Amino acid sequence: MRVWGTEITNITILLLLALIIGGVTGHVVGLLFLLMLSIIVHQFIQINRFEKWIRQGGSIKYPKAKGVWEEIYYHIYRLKKNEKRRKKKLRVIIDQFRQSTEALPDAVIILGEHDEIDWSNKAARQVFGLKTSDKGQRIPNLIRFPEFIRYLKSANYKQSVILPSPLDSKISLEVRVIPYGAGLRLLLAQDVTQLKQMERMRKDFVANVSHELRTPLTVLKGYIETLQDMDDENSPLLTSSFIQMHNQTERMQHLVDDLLLLARLETQQKKTKCVHVPELLTQICKEGDSLGLSNNRIQLTLDTTANIVGEEQELRSAFTNLVSNALKYSTDETTVKVRWYQDTHFVILTVEDQGEGIASHDIPKITERFYRVETKHLKKVSGTGLGLAIVKHVLMRHDAHLRITSELSVGSCFTCYFPIKRICN
Repeated sequence: MRVWGTEITNITILLLLALIIGGVTGHVVGLLFLLMLSIIVHQFIQINRFEKWIRQGGSIKYPKAKGVWEEIYYHIYRLKKNEKRRKKKLRVIIDQFRQSTEALPDAVIILGEHDEIDWSNKAARQVFGLKTSDKGQRIPNLIRFPEFIRYLKSANYKQSVILPSPLDSKISLEVRVIPYGAGLRLLLAQDVTQLKQMERMRKDFVANVSHELRTPLTVLKGYIETLQDMDDENSPLLTSSFIQMHNQTERMQHLVDDLLLLARLETQQKKTKCVHVPELLTQICKEGDSLGLSNNRIQLTLDTTANIVGEEQELRSAFTNLVSNALKYSTDETTVKVRWYQDTHFVILTVEDQGEGIASHDIPKITERFYRVETKHLKKVSGTGLGLAIVKHVLMRHDAHLRITSELSVGSCFTCYFPIKRICN
């Protein structure tokens, strides 16, 4: 404001001088015209100098000027200098980010709004075979695995996807996409070859051990049954020992069968057909007696006749486990409700009991192998701890998912959601 005050004062003094001299000489209008013309010419020259300086980027030292123009030059020069300083800091941060991501063992790719590559680190170029010149190329054109393209198009990035490396099919990559910013995404890929090998070795070990246990277990069970048949019940201790031995071999047999079923679910190819689910559920509910539990406790509701594409024995095993658990973990006076129905997106099976319920901290864990929830039952509930793990694997193989809701002292509800696309005639 002080500079503007000085400018106005100078112009006012010049006008007064022009008026005084014009009044004396009798050329007031002419002198005022010359004064205004000189002011306009001066400002035009200053504007021209300013435009040339800005055109050059305003980074060089600004030209000498006085008054308002000197202030304008100074403020713009200072803004440009601050901007240059900020750009330098930002460049340092970007360089540090690139250096750190270049050093990462995991592949990192920055994707634009249209799946184009904005940047990739050294690991990404190694495992995906990318080049520096691939910047701007769409990632589906370079990584052409159908599973990856479906994952990218789905925009559902909660889960990761496992892919073989385009350069070496023996290398397994776990790929995950993380959205950030406006339409930008970060693609991360980790080499999980060793983990997959260890998992495969574990599965093979469990399958082989379970298979090898089957023969000696069958022999042992046969001898125990023979000894029971020969028992004349004169020795209570001997009779009790035979019963306990038989019960334990039965338990071991169930455990081996469940382990073999899990191994089969994890390794075998799916053999699907159209499964008549209402008929299957009716059979399972009628087989309540074969589960060793009281009859007439199951209330079956079939609100749809929809059948689904799947593997019948796997579905039978999963549904039987759910119904069996509901019967075992609720009292004999309560009802287990089984319902098969359909909504807009899913065909749904619910198995609801009125048992003691499951604590909220146990719900995420109960589908893990051998995880058992502590029960308040007076008698110990028998089981292998593999039932819900089998249910989870069967549902995964049928593109379905399990949802568990429970309230202590009220009961639990197990809900299986099968996608509508699996309906068959």
